[in-house]
Amino acid sequence: MKLLFIGDVVGEPGRAAVAGLCRLLCERHGADYVIANGENAAGGSGITLNTARELLAAGVDVITNGDHVWDQKEFVADIVKEPRALRPANYPAGAPGQGWIVWSRPGKPPIAVINLLGRTYMPPLDNPFALADILVEQLRRQTPVIIVDMHAEATSEKIAMGRFLDGRVSAVIGTHTHVQTADEQILPGGTAYLTDTGFTGPQQSILGREIEPILRRFLTQMPQKFKVAKDRVMLLGAVIEVDPVTGRASTIARVQEPV
Repeated sequence: MKLLFIGDVVGEPGRAAVAGLCRLLCERHGADYVIANGENAAGGSGITLNTARELLAAGVDVITNGDHVWDQKEFVADIVKEPRALRPANYPAGAPGQGWIVWSRPGKPPIAVINLLGRTYMPPLDNPFALADILVEQLRRQTPVIIVDMHAEATSEKIAMGRFLDGRVSAVIGTHTHVQTADEQILPGGTAYLTDTGFTGPQQSILGREIEPILRRFLTQMPQKFKVAKDRVMLLGAVIEVDPVTGRASTIARVQEPV
């Protein structure tokens, strides 16, 4: 079994990249499932029901999110309308939506996806390690193929989650920083790991935003409007090969595909 994980989708350029490349990459790599982080899909900040459904229509199976999941206020109510759009599982009880899902395509073995949010330099949510421990044990009763999106600021926290879950999940993939790292590997227990997938959208930018306003902010410390950039759009992510019987990963390879 192969899975395509698409890094943080930024704005309309990122959505267009997914629409234009998702099915092409699935055919090229033989991917059975697609997971995409969509927390910046709506105007570069947050996600809406319409942008979530746009990604699903493009071939994405499950959408993960992060600390910007509620930036578009209407999504607080709308998230319950689309079960394949997750929010971090370690939000406190009472938060709308769900943080994990077991999903299957016709004729394919099921996969589980868990969405977690780190706590270092992030909102003080529930402990993602303690929750992951519980969720993995529950989900392994339904499928051995479990993919974790660890949306976190600190590389150490992402690496720690990879080591913590090694041998118990198929992959721990980091998102959030928008800079693709070069540390893809199969950990000793058979878990695929990558600290950050990078972002899908305009690479001629600063983390997906127009360059000049951000430079002015650094130079003057005055408020600026950070619009989504437009140029050199690419889809970034990773392809992971997993044994559907054991859940162990055998390969992970980064993806950098221009539109």
